[in-house]
Amino acid sequence: MISSNRHNFLIADHHSIVRKGVSLLVNELFFNPNITHSETFKDIFKVVRETKIDLLVLDINFRDGNCLNIIREVKSIQPCIKILVFSAYDENIYAMRYLDAGASGYLSKGCSEDEMKQAFTSMILSGKYITQNIKDRISDFYISKKPINPLEELSNREFEVARLLIKGFGNLEISELLQIKKTTVSTFKNRVFEKLKIYNLADLIEIFQLYLEDTEES
Repeated sequence: MISSNRHNFLIADHHSIVRKGVSLLVNELFFNPNITHSETFKDIFKVVRETKIDLLVLDINFRDGNCLNIIREVKSIQPCIKILVFSAYDENIYAMRYLDAGASGYLSKGCSEDEMKQAFTSMILSGKYITQNIKDRISDFYISKKPINPLEELSNREFEVARLLIKGFGNLEISELLQIKKTTVSTFKNRVFEKLKIYNLADLIEIFQLYLEDTEES
């Protein structure tokens, strides 16, 4: 157990069983931690506005949205907050996007208990955590200057639109979900097709199946 000043943790996940499991591990690792749970973005913002948080353990998807867009907002409220994204999504696709957005670490829900302990400890002690796999990908990117996975060519917004398209959402539904104009959705869709050098939705679905193991929400 790490003996130090009392740390404040915010565990944000829409699955209560995940929050409870993470809480058990945090209690085992740290001395008398103060743990708060959130299951919506609204809850997250309420907590960070009222309480200084040392570590935010953050899932990617919530019922009221995707956390990629709120990381910067959270950090604008608490610039020193450490954010560990904890998701079932493939780190090869998602980790760099969330690190670029301001997260301090990325951990897969499929990891072992020992790796979880290592990640939480590293986040508190050094303020960051990334797997060796992501370290290697960062090195490869800076050496080659070009991502191997074609989906990494997409901007965050383009990727969001593409992900919703393969889930069967139409342009109007996507515009409502992302709160952008329908014409803007069409523009992003065209950019996705151009960057990936494809011509239809079937090709887009095939690329996601090839390069993204899990296209369902976590």
